[in-house]
Amino acid sequence: MDQKILDNYIKAGKIASQIRAEAKKMVRPGLPLIELAESLEKKIRELGGDPAWPINISINEIAAHYSPSKGDDSIIKEGDLVKVDIGVAVDGYIADTSITIALDEADEKLVEATDKAVEEALKMVKIGADVADIAAKIEETITGMGFKPIVNLTGHALGRYVVHMDPKIPNHTGDFHYLLKEGEIIAIEPFATRGQNFITESESKQGLTYAVVEEKAVRSPDARKILQKLRERNGMPFTDRWIDARGVGSRLAMKEITDRGIVHPYWILKGDSKISQSEHTVIVLEKPIVITR
Repeated sequence: MDQKILDNYIKAGKIASQIRAEAKKMVRPGLPLIELAESLEKKIRELGGDPAWPINISINEIAAHYSPSKGDDSIIKEGDLVKVDIGVAVDGYIADTSITIALDEADEKLVEATDKAVEEALKMVKIGADVADIAAKIEETITGMGFKPIVNLTGHALGRYVVHMDPKIPNHTGDFHYLLKEGEIIAIEPFATRGQNFITESESKQGLTYAVVEEKAVRSPDARKILQKLRERNGMPFTDRWIDARGVGSRLAMKEITDRGIVHPYWILKGDSKISQSEHTVIVLEKPIVITR
């Protein structure tokens, strides 16, 4: 791997690790989600990175993709299980990490299950390792602690400006063989729960993250302004909190580009019981580097 690229990944990972530690310090009952998200995103930029996606704050049975929208007045409550999913890009090279914070002692073992699963999985990462073996280890670790892995959420590879790509790293045993290659950037991402072992999409209009899927002409000046801003993201996800247009113009512009299929939301992913998540990013080399520790 080119040294400059490696340096960018290592810098992104170091920033992501700092943000994860900051999130752990900040999460408390009564904290507005917008305050947490915007504080962490600001810190990423101050440290020399870009948010690879809006900070995701997924609580309790919400597994992923919740990032507070403009005007979101949600707060963290007593007893919540709070997942903070962090992406940091340096020149487009992305580090991906997450942390789950239990505000109820009864959930601490659930968090321990995914923390242990990600560590056991990372021990297996090497050139030529089979993702099926890594996935089986994740399931074995989670079930061994009395919980269930979420079977339709996976880890994944990362590319420049690309937040999800193949190969996928499943969280359960199966016949999906792929041998890891030198230089691949892999996010190991176990999810665990006491409830059903799969999640479903919720078409909530609140807390959405968006991605550009197709460029098309638009009518309104606000929509054109939004799309110009999004081109600077090179395809990485965004939130309406980052849109420059204000008030009604902003809402109508977002409706126009969404209705025309120019952008697509990442739907909120939910289960039927509290879900924990742990995640690190590793570069597959002769001596693998976990960049988000």
